Amino acid sequence: MLRILFPLLLLLSSTFTFGQMNNETLGKIISQEVLEAEGRLGNWQALYGGRLLYIITDENADRMRIFTPVLEQDKLEDGQLEKMLEANFHAALDAKYSLYEGLVISVYTHPLGALQKDQFIDAMQQVVNLADTFGGSYSSTSVIFNPGGADSESETEPSEKKLNQKPAKQKGT
Repeated sequence: MLRILFPLLLLLSSTFTFGQMNNETLGKIISQEVLEAEGRLGNWQALYGGRLLYIITDENADRMRIFTPVLEQDKLEDGQLEKMLEANFHAALDAKYSLYEGLVISVYTHPLGALQKDQFIDAMQQVVNLADTFGGSYSSTSVIFNPGGADSESETEPSEKKLNQKPAKQKGT
């Protein structure tokens, strides 16, 4: 029985195995998904969702990055930097706010080889959404991350008492 099941499992697993993402495949996806794109393998600029996206890869380091400018860093108003950092924890799911060369940007990073087409399309959408919601909801999707699934703010936010407690000693220390 095992002799029959093992080859069958191998055949099925190879049917559902996808090749690793690389610059060539990513370039094809970009040309399918965006109206205007230019650049070369590993370095593209694309208009997507009304925003200019920069898509940069490094196959040797197995990394991919998508980002778009939001506004000049020196134009940040009081409290916006703090709101960006809070959003990076709660409302910016896979895309995050960052500072780069004097700009506030919306950025998404991922290992290139493990990236799937649907993840890449979702990443472009999240980068655009995060940039577009700056100054409002500061969110990359309609989902707000709620650690532990708690319903109330008091359940999701650590209390000052908990923050000031020393960690419990581990056995053997």
